[in-house]
Amino acid sequence: MPLQAGFAEIDITPPVGSHKIGWLKVVLSDHVADPLFARAAVFESPAARAGFIQLDTLFVPTALVAEVRAEIARRCGFPGDSVMIAGTHNHAGPALDTVGAVRRDDAYVRRLAGKMASVFAAALDAAGPAEVGFARRFEFDVPFNRRVVMRDGTTRTHGRFSDTEALHVEGPIDPEVAVLAVRARGGGEPLGVLVNFACHPTHHGPDGALSAGFPGVLAAEMKGRGYPVTLFLLGAAGNIHFSDPARGGAEMPMDQVGGILADHVEAAIAEMAFAETAEVGCRAKTIQLPFREITDAEINGTVRGAQRFVDPTIYDDVIPAEVERIRRLGTEASEVQVVFVGPAAFAAVGAELFVELGLRIKERCWPRQALVVSCANGRLGYVPTKEAFARGGYETTFGPASCLAPEAGDMLVEAAVELVAPGP
Repeated sequence: MPLQAGFAEIDITPPVGSHKIGWLKVVLSDHVADPLFARAAVFESPAARAGFIQLDTLFVPTALVAEVRAEIARRCGFPGDSVMIAGTHNHAGPALDTVGAVRRDDAYVRRLAGKMASVFAAALDAAGPAEVGFARRFEFDVPFNRRVVMRDGTTRTHGRFSDTEALHVEGPIDPEVAVLAVRARGGGEPLGVLVNFACHPTHHGPDGALSAGFPGVLAAEMKGRGYPVTLFLLGAAGNIHFSDPARGGAEMPMDQVGGILADHVEAAIAEMAFAETAEVGCRAKTIQLPFREITDAEINGTVRGAQRFVDPTIYDDVIPAEVERIRRLGTEASEVQVVFVGPAAFAAVGAELFVELGLRIKERCWPRQALVVSCANGRLGYVPTKEAFARGGYETTFGPASCLAPEAGDMLVEAAVELVAPGP
């Protein structure tokens, strides 16, 4: 099947003074460290069409996803439900939703919706004969499992081995750097690249800088190396971070992380075999995820192993509204979507999925090359493994970022595997 592909990007940097999101408390931006972008990629074969929009934001609200997909269908005649819309989980970007005292700028979000549709239309207009290559590299010096098990059997998120009660790291990492590169047909000019990697982008979260974090550095580095548009699609990074608990939480600067990833991407591209034909497709389903049982201990943060970050009183302020929402909805509707491009199957969930769950999807989908995209097509918050709930830690502590039942992770895995297995 001859392939057509196109890429585009547009600046979405919010105005200085905007509320940032990702640090629980109110953080007002006071300068721009580097610009934020929305990036789009479109793939078309004679049989199907599919696309991606990547935002340098913490997440993408479900309502915004629906609005942009509808506008793409109206403006471009493109099937909106075949577009994956993902945030990089950038902690130094604008609030796209109101969470407690952190307020979204409605005017900015309206402009953003228009820009998202426009950048997708630009990618579609730019689409031309293309060829695609896929390769993987592995990175072990950047990602770390941030959950440290203590001697009492509880887990501390961002625990340190300087603590005499620390025992071991709770789980694995996912070192895979997966790269889908696209160039003009016949060995022509590079068009764009999609990169999938699991690691929290939290640089500049607590300060006043607006920044795209290390995914922005990666995109800028790749532009300098000849690939004009790079989409960073976050893997299953719910418990994965660039701070090393074995070295006192030492953190690698974002420029270094982005540079390391760019080196991997460039090396992967150098070894690729490119093909002029590729399967393209999309499949999705919506499932109903259960909320956890709301007990007084959950509400008060006294469950075994509970860990409230930044300011515990923030939880007290926001939990009543969260409890009301849970009781009103009963379950949380969540889309699971898979976009197929060539050998890669990008499985998108709205969650900050734990790495163990992402690895399970990859393993169970073999021989297909499944890749997990977190923080896509909506916002579920943290989805840990069942086992993690017995130990506690920040990610399992009840609040707006963690409210689903322990079995939610298994349900998302099953849905993703079911969608990937038949192929496009």
